[in-house]
Amino acid sequence: MLAAAGLTANVATAAPAAADTCYTWNRNLSRGASGSDVAQLQERIAGWAARGQNIAIDGQFGPATESALRRFQAGYGLSVDGVAGPQTYSKIYALQDADCTPAHFSYGEFNDSCGENDFTGGRVSAATAKRNIRRVMWQLEALRHKLGDRPIVITSGFRSISCNSSVGGSSSSLHMYGQAADLGLASGPSQCAMWSEGRDSGFEEILGPGYPGHNDHVHVGNKSSQFWSAPNC
Repeated sequence: MLAAAGLTANVATAAPAAADTCYTWNRNLSRGASGSDVAQLQERIAGWAARGQNIAIDGQFGPATESALRRFQAGYGLSVDGVAGPQTYSKIYALQDADCTPAHFSYGEFNDSCGENDFTGGRVSAATAKRNIRRVMWQLEALRHKLGDRPIVITSGFRSISCNSSVGGSSSSLHMYGQAADLGLASGPSQCAMWSEGRDSGFEEILGPGYPGHNDHVHVGNKSSQFWSAPNC
């Protein structure tokens, strides 16, 4: 009854799952809820946004969050009710590692930065870069699942300003903010499959085959405006 009215209820959670050491939800969440627990949920389901949408990690459970949650639930064969409760949390716990990154991606894949192996020297603090990259990881986890759970290989993640310059990156590259990733040719899905499905995974910037400098990878990123281009797809 509370969920139908768009309200939230405090509930006792089940015993923590094996990968539930990074964060535990302590209440059901539905439209109208707000708080840091909503923001944690939004990060995990950011890759289930509607085409052209980019889920705000703002702690406000609105229509876009509910729609993304419903797609997440449908994508993993859960009951589709738009309410984050025990079944949703159990699936998230099964998908995440102890550092809150998704099971199939890790910080180590994103922090090479020309061999510096950390998240410093970019346009934002290391903590912000890691937080931004974690969101990208969760979007890629969704993309990976939609593409048949085939591995996705990261060829470039975070870059320091000096690294970005040395590889010829744009002076406004999202890589320097931890808001982008390049998906390489060794990935299981094809370039065009990754580019196409990326449009339904919350990415605002998606560049692929046929776009200058992108014939050997697909670039995905988060920003405030939309730009998708892959002339050869």
